[in-house]
Amino acid sequence: MEAGPRDTEQHDVPPPRLLAGRLSPDGPDGPDEQDVVPEVEVELRPARRLRIWQLAPIVMLAAVGSLMFAFPLAFEFGDGGAVVAMLGLLISCCAAGWGMMAARRVGHTWPGLPARNSGERPDWRVIALYVAVGAGLVALAVWRVARLR
Repeated sequence: MEAGPRDTEQHDVPPPRLLAGRLSPDGPDGPDEQDVVPEVEVELRPARRLRIWQLAPIVMLAAVGSLMFAFPLAFEFGDGGAVVAMLGLLISCCAAGWGMMAARRVGHTWPGLPARNSGERPDWRVIALYVAVGAGLVALAVWRVARLR
């Protein structure tokens, strides 16, 4: 039978008349009754988190991509600036996607979304907010690169 919070049967407890002989009015009789060690629960599995070897390539790709995106936009490098900026945007987005997949693999989620395999459904308003912000950022980036021409 499976033990649960409603399991009230106690199989290993001796009858009360046997317990009464071992107890004095002041407490337990022997010194061995006082040497009770509290139980401590210890998690055997280590905490899942991103390691440095997982983060380093993601951060380097994001830095290179954002520099490639920012410099042509800031200093307008002639005709090739739009191409370099779009390539930098592509590399930045790839690094962001890689980082999201690595974070998902170790169990992290986006704020407002339920944990993986929790059985909860995500709120459509949070998803709509993420889609709107992402679409707005992409529209601003494409508009800025289009203005370089």
